[in-house]
Amino acid sequence: MSTTNATTNSTTTEIISLRYLGEGVAELVLNRPEKHNAFDDSMIAALIEKLDEAEQNTSLHILLLRSEGKHFSAGADLGWMKRMASNSHAENLTDAGELARLMDKLNHFSKPVIGLIQGAAYGGAVGLAACCDLVIASRDARFCLSEVKIGLIPAVISPYVIRAIGERQARRYFISAEVFDADSAQSFGLVHQIVESAADLSEAAQSYIAQLKQNSPQAMQAAKSLIFAVSHLPISKQVIDVTTQRIADIRVSDEGQEGLSAFLNKRRPNWPSKLEPGEE
Repeated sequence: MSTTNATTNSTTTEIISLRYLGEGVAELVLNRPEKHNAFDDSMIAALIEKLDEAEQNTSLHILLLRSEGKHFSAGADLGWMKRMASNSHAENLTDAGELARLMDKLNHFSKPVIGLIQGAAYGGAVGLAACCDLVIASRDARFCLSEVKIGLIPAVISPYVIRAIGERQARRYFISAEVFDADSAQSFGLVHQIVESAADLSEAAQSYIAQLKQNSPQAMQAAKSLIFAVSHLPISKQVIDVTTQRIADIRVSDEGQEGLSAFLNKRRPNWPSKLEPGEE
């Protein structure tokens, strides 16, 4: 995603950048291309910090997740893995807890998240993709749950990946550590759209942004919350009560009233979705 004319609240040397592009859109950028955006504890901490910052920005309505360089992320950093190997069980538990916190924050980020994937997306990077609401991948994108090759398992990311690709595919790829391509990822449900090259990711993202901007920011946030509230639950009185309560709540909300009024009067709704570059 081009950042021309965008201001940033971080320097280009930071491993994670949060850049506000204007009109309610921001991008969260993995910025460690010399290491193929490999994960370590500092990157995880920075991602958590920037997600918290973005979550608190009430003028933000769409978040892009992307990376600089040839690869989205090559997985775990070798130096980090060496340190983890010499850490105690308690230290490894704490370390894994931070990765779990990252995945949970991204998965439950209240606004739509669009992931842009190019090159390698290995290990934890598959988890990041699975936590996005929309994923666009370049044709050269390659995915791999490679943990078992080094005697590990994709434990922390497993709830999100299994929900994205299904138990049947997980049973294959968790134990085989095979690389699968963008077409396979799309057939599994991990990827929503494929573009020919990494250079096309920006244009495809802009198309989704234009689509999302037609929608009520409040309603998109409520719709995402609704999915978490009812997904994988049997249709029970409790679920029925939750859904009736939620539709009643949104109908009488400010944006619900504006949307219904605009529809009935055949005009465009006036969603409060503007964010000037650099504004928070």
